[in-house]
Amino acid sequence: MRILVVEDDRDVADFVCRGLEEEGNSVQVVHDGGAALQQALAHTFDIIVLDVMLPFLDGFEVTRRLRSHRNQTPVLLLTARDSPKDVVRGLDAGADDYLAKPFSFDVLLARIRARTRGPSTEHGKRLQVADLALDPESHEVWRAGVAIALTRTEFAILECLMNAAGRVVTRQALIDTVWGLDRDIENNTLDVFMRFLRAKVDQGDRPRLIQTLRGVGYSVREQQL
Repeated sequence: MRILVVEDDRDVADFVCRGLEEEGNSVQVVHDGGAALQQALAHTFDIIVLDVMLPFLDGFEVTRRLRSHRNQTPVLLLTARDSPKDVVRGLDAGADDYLAKPFSFDVLLARIRARTRGPSTEHGKRLQVADLALDPESHEVWRAGVAIALTRTEFAILECLMNAAGRVVTRQALIDTVWGLDRDIENNTLDVFMRFLRAKVDQGDRPRLIQTLRGVGYSVREQQL
């Protein structure tokens, strides 16, 4: 994979870079937010490992600007500030995942694999529920023919739900599928992503397709009149 590592602590950057290169990845390292934004917009990467506290532009702002340019490269935030408020701020900016410092390199590798693995659906099979369509190959989503821009994590959640269209997917099954079995995800993290996903898929006067079975999980299905 091509990985952009953005970290102003050069010892941490060197440690991460060496480890990722030993795993066979091509790694580019920059040390401030301005350089990160420039490189991410000028080149194609499979994932961006992005520190939050950076010179010039912090990781939140870099992520926000990438998404405003419709750049959907997965972003994994590295942060020493993992309070719920900061986590929500990062996810709200468009990040796909976060990892609190200090971290295990094996955990970092697992998070990168989880955020970059390919779709699990049958190759080329488009999923459809009512007027909502999802193409697992191109990673595109439409509602009534209008394209919807989703982050990689939002797409993975919706893909999981649409693969089980009409059936309830438990909260734990969603977490295991989207984040991986090795990840201890807080319930509020899933709640935040579901709120973002609903705001995009079920916005305005559209019939609600994402349904909640309180305390159990979620499903995608047409509402019965």
